[in-house]
Amino acid sequence: MADIIILGAGIAGHTAASYLHKYLGRQHSITVVTPNRYYHWIPSNIWVGVGQMSVDQVRFELKPLYDKWGILFVQAKAEDFYPEGDASRERGFVRVRYTAGEQQGETADLEYDFLINATGPKLNFEATPGLVPGRGNLASVCSYTHAAEAWELLQTKLERMAAGERQTFVIGTGHPMATCQGAAFEYILNVSFEIRRRGLDKMADMIWLTNEYELGDFGMGGAFIKKGGYISNTKLFTESYFVERNISWIKRAGVKLVTPSEIHYETLDGEMHTQAYDFAMLIPGFSGHGFKAYDKQGADITDRLFAANGFMKVDADYSDKPYEEWRIDDWPQTYQNQAYPEIFAPGISFAPPHPISKPMKSKNGTPIFASPPRTGMPSGVMGKVTAQNVAEWVKAGKPVLRHRASMGKMGAACIVSAGFGMTQGTAATMTVSPIVPDWEKYPEWGRNINDTVGEPGLAGHWMKWFMHYMFLYKAKGRPLWWLIPE
Repeated sequence: MADIIILGAGIAGHTAASYLHKYLGRQHSITVVTPNRYYHWIPSNIWVGVGQMSVDQVRFELKPLYDKWGILFVQAKAEDFYPEGDASRERGFVRVRYTAGEQQGETADLEYDFLINATGPKLNFEATPGLVPGRGNLASVCSYTHAAEAWELLQTKLERMAAGERQTFVIGTGHPMATCQGAAFEYILNVSFEIRRRGLDKMADMIWLTNEYELGDFGMGGAFIKKGGYISNTKLFTESYFVERNISWIKRAGVKLVTPSEIHYETLDGEMHTQAYDFAMLIPGFSGHGFKAYDKQGADITDRLFAANGFMKVDADYSDKPYEEWRIDDWPQTYQNQAYPEIFAPGISFAPPHPISKPMKSKNGTPIFASPPRTGMPSGVMGKVTAQNVAEWVKAGKPVLRHRASMGKMGAACIVSAGFGMTQGTAATMTVSPIVPDWEKYPEWGRNINDTVGEPGLAGHWMKWFMHYMFLYKAKGRPLWWLIPE
């Protein structure tokens, strides 16, 4: 019987657990280790942050489902990795610290035959001095608790505007190399929608603050898109959304310091600027969780498992070649660690081999550009592929690794909410294929222009609303859940 441990129960981890249960049943041991007892549908945090959904509408408890499936649920946080075992045991193990229950605060060593690291990112707020969500006028939508707090803060600003007090809203990225511009983009559009719905738009100054070189970069170098039969690009697509809503923007900006009333940032030209605000929601930088790894003798081998940013090394090319020389084949396909093949890292847990957007530095040497996005649909696909490869390995008794999920070949669909409402809501439906541009195969557009499209409208909102319930249905393991694609 194989022992499979999954660290993390987000989109990648929970997807892997779901499919491993489907493929292996109860014949093998599957353990999910996560510090939170809930599964959390992160894309709908945006609606929690504007009061259109409650926290309980975007989460559910994991243990009852895992008990039903015969999966062991351990509420704990991973700390150290011992892929070779130690002096007293031959198998690899991971050291965890319990975060709840009678064992809270205690550690335990969990042995494994296969380890799936789906811990996702650390929300590295401390990388930007003063960027502390919940303090003063700062908000976040990176977790459901943050999103609920953001709605509480937003309500106070709506009340002030209703009382005749003008307010400045700054939403965007809070670190020179932050990713998840899409989440911030959705949030500023939804905040703008709620303000306009209340007839308060003349009392609000809306500002988009981003590390993108051009609007619509989204960490993937932007995209050419087919819209209404014409070829446009995400720069014009994004700018048009902002112009229609009277949202101004600051681009090529790396936030260096946040105070309770001001944001200090540097631009690519090396200039330092200050922006006052009454409400700010800035996406932090992401990093790995700072895990350590040791060999059988106890020597530190962290750099064999993890990159300098803390994310796990996988089957990617991590050589230090110029950005212009990177190719899509340098991106991982199986998310298998090169040093320890029984370890996998799907989703945001893996270390990208290079940026998708062109790296930029200010005149002062500060890197200011968007990091690659890897959440949502790509994370789900990676989680499924990892489960397929592990399950086949278990059944065959040897690695087969037939299944692949390269971001250089994988397409992705995203629905960008721009306002909630069954008759007045709106969203932009966007698809790109592949996620990482392939300029050799598609020299004119970088991607398959027939599969890279964008269309705004009310129908997009209906689709996003439907997808919220559809993906929660799938995550809850309802009948025929596996028929719903990632």
